[in-house]
Amino acid sequence: MSVRFPHPLVLLLIGILLAAGLSYLLPAGQFERRDDPATGRSVVVAGTYHPVEPTPVGPFEAIVAIPRGMADAADVIFLVFLVGGAFMVVDQTGALRRGVDSLVRRLQDRELLVIPVVSLAFATGGVLQQMQEEIIALVPVLLLLTRRMGYDALTAAAMSIGAAAVGAAFSPINPFQVGIAQRLAELPLLSGGGYRMVFLALALAAWIGGTMRYAARTRTTPEAAEITGERLGGRDGAVLALVAGTFALFVVGVLRLGWGFHEMSALFFVMGVLAGLIGRLGVRGTTDAYLLGFREMAFAALLIGFARAIFVVLQDGQIIDTLVSGLFAPIAELPVSLSAFGMMIAQALIHFPVPSTSGQAVLTLPVLVPLSDLLGLSRQVTVLAYQYGAGLTELITPTNGALMAVLAAAGVGFERWLKFTLPLFAALFALGALAVGLGIALGV
Repeated sequence: MSVRFPHPLVLLLIGILLAAGLSYLLPAGQFERRDDPATGRSVVVAGTYHPVEPTPVGPFEAIVAIPRGMADAADVIFLVFLVGGAFMVVDQTGALRRGVDSLVRRLQDRELLVIPVVSLAFATGGVLQQMQEEIIALVPVLLLLTRRMGYDALTAAAMSIGAAAVGAAFSPINPFQVGIAQRLAELPLLSGGGYRMVFLALALAAWIGGTMRYAARTRTTPEAAEITGERLGGRDGAVLALVAGTFALFVVGVLRLGWGFHEMSALFFVMGVLAGLIGRLGVRGTTDAYLLGFREMAFAALLIGFARAIFVVLQDGQIIDTLVSGLFAPIAELPVSLSAFGMMIAQALIHFPVPSTSGQAVLTLPVLVPLSDLLGLSRQVTVLAYQYGAGLTELITPTNGALMAVLAAAGVGFERWLKFTLPLFAALFALGALAVGLGIALGV
């Protein structure tokens, strides 16, 4: 008998109510915090955990946390709307459909090669800047591509959000994960990069291989009628070049200019307007396409807000620090090698209530770094344990709003995603544990 998960919104609502229930069961407590100039964030002070006056979250307050969560995630939600609208404009020009058809014709009998190429492209986004929410708006394009080649929607999700999550988890340079963690651990930035690159290559090979096996096993023969005879025109090439140029500027802006969600949203908005004008949609046609894109992205935006509400409830109940303290306290009693594996498992568990990897870094690393010094454990290994534990859990946690939104946009049930992902997650988690163990043995 297969397990049937509830609707994604219902699943997240259950998570919100469960978090409210925990606020009655767990003791409230907090770490003291300080502003860290190196990361520009407020970080906890190790050894300062103390009980505080309980503030349990009632049922009505838990529901109020939903709009509060949406407000808290407003920058991400606006990015989803504006990127979704922009790509709907591009889609309405017909350039994407004709581009995909052209690609399918060129790859006749070699369609399986698309999976590693697309997966590596999204993995690169994960490696460079932890691409997640930006993928939501690309789901219709990915579905168009996979449908033309006889692959299903799960394949589209696996080679996009899945590959990006694996790339981010094993990245040697991701500024929102390993970058923040190394600053907090007072390690040189990009240190241990060569070591991480080896395991990044192995992890991507495992994920892409698993995706290709699944795709080959489930592939159906695409209907010949789906592929049109239309050829790419000059305007199509200009629209596609605009899209490619936008992504190039996006990467430069994030990595070099310190862009945040607002700058990214503005960039894609401009892309959509220009694409509509180049594609001869006109002002009215471009506006209508934007409105259609906003409607398509509404459900994804709701999922992001609901997922953030879980963290809001835990924060209001003042039990997040309690969970961190409770999970890490037993690690101090373990031998050095086991303590590293214990950190990795604890980081994975903490990522369910704390779905932000950067937020988790500033919450946990200031606690773990002094502990690792006392145990004689390398700080680099401590960062590895955080990176693999938290990063890989992005693949399976329902509190990851971007993951849930991509799955919903692709029409992939969460239970179906877990059935595909869990074996690969276990293999990648074992690979991360191997990297941690070798790091201890080699003195990384």
